[in-house]
Amino acid sequence: MTKQERAARTRDALIRSAAGEFDRRGYDLATLSAISSGAGVSPGALHFHFENKAAVAVAVEYEAAARLRRTARFEYRRPSDALRNLADTTHALARLLREDVVVRAGFRLSCANDLRTELNLRQEWQSCVQQRLAEAADEGLLAFGPERQQDLARTVVAATVGLEALGRDNDEWLSPRTVTGLWRTLLPLLAGPDAFPDPEPADTATPAA
Repeated sequence: MTKQERAARTRDALIRSAAGEFDRRGYDLATLSAISSGAGVSPGALHFHFENKAAVAVAVEYEAAARLRRTARFEYRRPSDALRNLADTTHALARLLREDVVVRAGFRLSCANDLRTELNLRQEWQSCVQQRLAEAADEGLLAFGPERQQDLARTVVAATVGLEALGRDNDEWLSPRTVTGLWRTLLPLLAGPDAFPDPEPADTATPAA
């Protein structure tokens, strides 16, 4: 293993360890000593990669954003209409929040009062929802005209982000059954009479890292 490969592995281990600490304890209570210990490296190795705790948190948030974007691109390439794709992307987001501590921590950090970066994962999700609904309108799938798209997007974002917040204490809020139930409720409000995609998750495939 080269020096660069070892450095990359150490940095990845620190990000994973930090994500676990931020997810369990929040930004304020997470400590650099716990992060370095969880990664199996010395405090000196941590400071070689990151100047302080804020720098570690930013790295976690950026990695979470990268994973979310990769998943959204993966779902977008599926052959389906825009509403089906939006439902599938919501299932994929919920799966990441259940299974990927980096993504969970990234969302938590993104709305932390004491840490503000140029990233806003909830805003990115809102942009994704708006794009899919605009495409659904172009495909003639929505029950309402363009003047209602913003209201529809806000409703979808509020509902799905609510699952993320509730899922911190109970994974059932992020389960496929809950997400499917959400879409069974939302679709009659969003879709025209000839556009009712199955809200069940398409499958459990995930994009390659």
